[in-house]
Amino acid sequence: MEALTMFLVIGWPQIALIAVVVLLLFGGRKIPELMRGLGSGIKEFKDASKDEDESKIEK
Repeated sequence: MEALTMFLVIGWPQIALIAVVVLLLFGGRKIPELMRGLGSGIKEFKDASKDEDESKIEK
């Protein structure tokens, strides 16, 4: 069980490694575009879930 939890714990070194890998894979110019797309996707999801909650309240 300890081995499983060791893999699930993410610290600063793991985050830095992931950031470096993403930077190498996508390059510096693509990352802002990817983050913009991710942000708009999250916003659409929140809006859709909010609309769904409001439609349940009205019924």
